[in-house]
Amino acid sequence: MKFFDSSYDLDYSWEEVSTANWRKYCPWNDKSTHVVAVDTLSRHLDARTGILRTERLITCKQSAPKWLQPFLGGTEYSHVYETSYVNPGAKKVTMCSTNMTWSDLLSVRETVVYRPSRGSSNSIEKTRFEQHAQITALCGGWQKVRNGIEQFTLERFGQNAKRGKEGFEAVLEMSRKVFGEERERQRKEQERIRL
Repeated sequence: MKFFDSSYDLDYSWEEVSTANWRKYCPWNDKSTHVVAVDTLSRHLDARTGILRTERLITCKQSAPKWLQPFLGGTEYSHVYETSYVNPGAKKVTMCSTNMTWSDLLSVRETVVYRPSRGSSNSIEKTRFEQHAQITALCGGWQKVRNGIEQFTLERFGQNAKRGKEGFEAVLEMSRKVFGEERERQRKEQERIRL
């Protein structure tokens, strides 16, 4: 079993991050071109707690070598199941995901949490990103083989996490720009109506 942990502050408010999170895999993110589909399976708002629970299926084009694909089911696509919880009262987004493809050989369980950074001041809001993943090779056989699979997956996970951060920051930047332009357009329209 291997573990991956990462945490850092994003220079955006929790409101910006929790909103942009739904556009994480949009065309503004040129680092996630391997994501070919994001399907919402269910969405439920708990009227009592205000927590929004969403289940999604994320389809990715695999980057496994062609020669290896027949051993891994022969498909060029992989699937990830994600459940997210948005708690606006606590200002916390929690996303839990697990691989569905190759799940009989490898388990990758990831949890990501977004919450306001403790280092934020009133003038500069930041959001804390915390990521934890547990990688477990389930295949039988020699421990050395399992260790190799886990180590390879851990290294790939780290590379993908770095690209994911870069891509999401691009989405956040573009969201801030587009929303700012829309707010300015609406402000000018309101001024025009008043005159």
